[in-house]
Amino acid sequence: MTVLALETSCDDTCAAVVEEDGRTLANVISSQRAHERFGGVVPEIASRHHLELVNAIVDEALDGAGVTLEQIDLVAATQGPGLVGALLVGLSTAKALAAPRELPFAAVDHLQGHVAANFLADGEAFEPPFLCLIASGGHTLLAHVTAYDGFDVLGRTLDDAAGEAFDKGARMLGLGYPGGAALERLAAGGDPQAFAFPGSTRERARGGRGAGGRAFAQSLDFSFAGLKTALLYKLRELSQAEADSRSADLAASYQAAILDTLIARAEQALEQTGMQRLALGGGVAANGELRRRLAGIGATLHIPAPALCTDNAAMIASAARFGERLPYPRYLGLDAYATGERPR
Repeated sequence: MTVLALETSCDDTCAAVVEEDGRTLANVISSQRAHERFGGVVPEIASRHHLELVNAIVDEALDGAGVTLEQIDLVAATQGPGLVGALLVGLSTAKALAAPRELPFAAVDHLQGHVAANFLADGEAFEPPFLCLIASGGHTLLAHVTAYDGFDVLGRTLDDAAGEAFDKGARMLGLGYPGGAALERLAAGGDPQAFAFPGSTRERARGGRGAGGRAFAQSLDFSFAGLKTALLYKLRELSQAEADSRSADLAASYQAAILDTLIARAEQALEQTGMQRLALGGGVAANGELRRRLAGIGATLHIPAPALCTDNAAMIASAARFGERLPYPRYLGLDAYATGERPR
């Protein structure tokens, strides 16, 4: 079985071809640069760019895989969560590719895709059961993965996601958008203990409160909105000269607060479940300091290749291999969903 999958949940136009055994034949990702001057993704612009790019991206994936549409056995697409207008481009295109050939169709949850990136055979496939920490620009959650076709959510963000916190912090520090990588580079030259931001180990030692303003407790949920606000207030306290001279310390301390929160929740989840296997997914998985620190927590750690951590269609194809396959014409009326549970 050969799967063609599309992923357009945010600002990356993606198509991939994956075999049933998990081998990736092609995984094409086109990232939109038009959002940089706005400091974040503009949904309408993202949707229009998907419309312009999607057919060419599908053709590139098929050419790269060395297959034609006639050799595709299953078509898949992200149904949600994400930006509805963007999702509809990929979902509608995928249905239009499947319907004339009366091929089966798989509507995939984006978060299940991040989990299923660990099932691909390009590296060493990671088999359930394990815990999966997903940290991206739009999502942060801990999943208890007990099967190939689903997972239980142990904790999720109550407000901003970790990647969103990175981007907003970078913007406040004048680093532009997207800012995660730039903030990490700046933080490398700073002192992570210079400022006690909410959620950091230093703040915990002082008996502080979580990044959302709540006392540290046994909850596995995440909150980063308070951390963003704390950075804003700290910048207001400092003169421009002080902020400029201590920008590396600010970046390092801010990054440490995000990573401390992620790692503390992961360690807590491992202890509560008795699991000793942890996978990482989402764009924040590219952070080198996070990778280094998670490697030392005493659990077996699996991190997919960088191209499989960020939004991509190979992970959607991977999930489609184990999910429900709708026969023609049952999938024609499927709609996208932005947040929450998949519509029945």
